[in-house]
Amino acid sequence: MSFRKPKILILGAGSFFTNFWIKDIALIPGLEGGTFALVDVNSERLQLTFDMTKKILEKLGKKWVIKASLDREELMPNTDYLINTIEVSGLETVKHDYEIPKKYGVDQCIGDTIGPGGIMKALRTIPVWLEILRDTERLCPNALVLNYTNPMSMMVLAAEMATDLPVIGLCHSVQSTSKQLAEYVGIPYEKMEWECAGINHMAWFTKLGCNGQDLYSILRGKAQDPEFYQKDPVRFEILLQFGYFPTESSGHFSEYVPYFRKRPELINRYCGEGYKGESGFYANNWPKWSKALDDLRKRWIAGQEITEEDLQKSNLPTTALALSQRSDEYASYIVEAHLNGNPAIIHGNVLNQGLIDNLPQGVVEVPVVVDKTGLHPCKFGILPPQLAALNRSCMAVHELCVKSILESDREAAIQAMMLDPLTAAVCSLAEVRKMATELFEAEKRYIPGYLTSNKVTCSL
Repeated sequence: MSFRKPKILILGAGSFFTNFWIKDIALIPGLEGGTFALVDVNSERLQLTFDMTKKILEKLGKKWVIKASLDREELMPNTDYLINTIEVSGLETVKHDYEIPKKYGVDQCIGDTIGPGGIMKALRTIPVWLEILRDTERLCPNALVLNYTNPMSMMVLAAEMATDLPVIGLCHSVQSTSKQLAEYVGIPYEKMEWECAGINHMAWFTKLGCNGQDLYSILRGKAQDPEFYQKDPVRFEILLQFGYFPTESSGHFSEYVPYFRKRPELINRYCGEGYKGESGFYANNWPKWSKALDDLRKRWIAGQEITEEDLQKSNLPTTALALSQRSDEYASYIVEAHLNGNPAIIHGNVLNQGLIDNLPQGVVEVPVVVDKTGLHPCKFGILPPQLAALNRSCMAVHELCVKSILESDREAAIQAMMLDPLTAAVCSLAEVRKMATELFEAEKRYIPGYLTSNKVTCSL
């Protein structure tokens, strides 16, 4: 079966995810070609991505048109699928996002979707995102918009409040964690039966089974083995205390709740190196990863051998350059189902319009059916109340941060930080205000002007 040749626009094409999308989409059965339109604000990375895309398609024997531009408006017309993966001033600000909160006792591992770092990223990114959406409405109003940029929930919430475009937020934490769980309980992945819903990075596997057997009983037993527990300490502790397993890594998830990072001894007890919860892991390594990725692309384009160690230095999985198979990223499966009409089920971030009954009308992560007519989120029902309560605490942060941006409301941004679970576990209200003011001042070149005017002072 063959079908029409689509135009795929990738904004922020210098992202390492582009490696996956190009080969994944090119490997869609029956898709004989189309147009890849690449946009980035960095001319060197754009050229690298163009050259990389050309080589991937040559190796696969696929004939696609490749276009590249520093100006998104040049390439937006006639776009069928817009993949957003922009990064707004992140390299310039990541140290501030980590080091300033750390002074106040807020110790972050990743800090790009929740916490002070996630809020600051939203304040830098969403204004640009809203400009992109306005251009999309004007230049390619029929495009399906796939967002990969963090902070995921806030990006999608802003889009839902500002546009009628079909927008979905996509992550890989559900599919990657489901495979981890199959390994943990020792069964073939294809035999595991599971259900998952919640919010991005904090969705919950409410069902784990195999041929009628409850796999949670096996997982809880293994989690009580001290050696096994250390494989995923924060998530196993959440499982043992709250009854269910969440979707994000131990280190990143530790930022979403108030229990693991509010004192150094707790970090030492529950958090390990890297994605297990290392302090400043993202801030200290992202600039190195970015440079390593560029170096790796240059070498690969030149035909040099790439080792597993090279991929690790770039924070890439070993499958990144495996051209014979599609990755677990959802983008290509959405494109395939939308083009050929054969329904696919993915997990995506969408507005909660009666999907999870005991969560408010923010953005939730639920199963979504994709077919020729578009995106169809599935009703999940009711989450266990303890899980819904944890989700609601973060959704309040999302709501206030997006309100701040849409209404130019400085106080709402500060109050979002005040309600952040980890920050609230560490700081007084006055300390949060002082921290926010310091962050706004340090990053004033990259955030809207309303955040650095009308300052409210207070004493500690």
